[in-house]
Amino acid sequence: MEHTQSLPQHVTEHKLADALADLLKHPADDTVLHPNAYRLAFADPEFLLRRETRGIRIQLEMLKPDVDQSEQGIDNTIVVFGSARFPSPETANTAMEAAQASGDAAAIQLAERHLRNAFFYDQARLFARLVAAYSNDQAHSAKLYICTGGGPGIMEAANRGAHELGAPTVGLNIALPHEQSANPYVTPALSFKFHYFAIRKMHFMMRAKALVAYPGGFGTLDELFEVVTLVQTRKSQPVPIVLFGSSYWKRLLNIDVMIEEGVISPEDVKLFHYVDTPEAAWDVIKRFYAL
Repeated sequence: MEHTQSLPQHVTEHKLADALADLLKHPADDTVLHPNAYRLAFADPEFLLRRETRGIRIQLEMLKPDVDQSEQGIDNTIVVFGSARFPSPETANTAMEAAQASGDAAAIQLAERHLRNAFFYDQARLFARLVAAYSNDQAHSAKLYICTGGGPGIMEAANRGAHELGAPTVGLNIALPHEQSANPYVTPALSFKFHYFAIRKMHFMMRAKALVAYPGGFGTLDELFEVVTLVQTRKSQPVPIVLFGSSYWKRLLNIDVMIEEGVISPEDVKLFHYVDTPEAAWDVIKRFYAL
């Protein structure tokens, strides 16, 4: 008798996050969806969240934020990326006071790092204020809106800076296993939530007139190199790509090695602009567009 051996379950199981399971982890009103065969298909959330209808959900995630932003006149954005883990100066100072009071050396060391990184939070806030101050004086078609991933840290700082000057701000949030809610400075009508990273990244670029990347981790690098690749391959129109914090970025990215090994062209270095002040970041964008 011929013997057949099936693959282990961990090999054959689906690796992509299941939309229904993800939703049920974070029910908006603590209610659980129950199947109902008599619902119209387009009004049946269980059906729309099946693995087989993933293509429809991708289309909807593409369409909904696009329609909403168009209706609200959001045509041109400045996208700000950066670490979600950098606290505000206020939060960092409070943490330092608590650490010093405790006398815990490890807590003090961590608080010192938070204080150091809070500098970038403040710089992102000040940069966004420059963008908002410019846009508040422009005609509707010339306005530039701050757009972030909608979460904490650098994202919050940029949304906060624009919000402080009364400007609308966009947040493109993502559903994660550790629930991440939108920061309080995103305009509610412009606060969007995504299941698919790929569609979210497309939305970052659809209206982007510039990208400003502050120090960050894997997510920041993912978003940064998505944009760099699109511009390098001319899948996207050229936009200013500003790396804020030259010391961090030059330590992290050894671009010279890539040139030496021939994996990028020497002219690709011109895709980046290293800056260390909000004014310098804004000047790069103003020069590019002759504002």
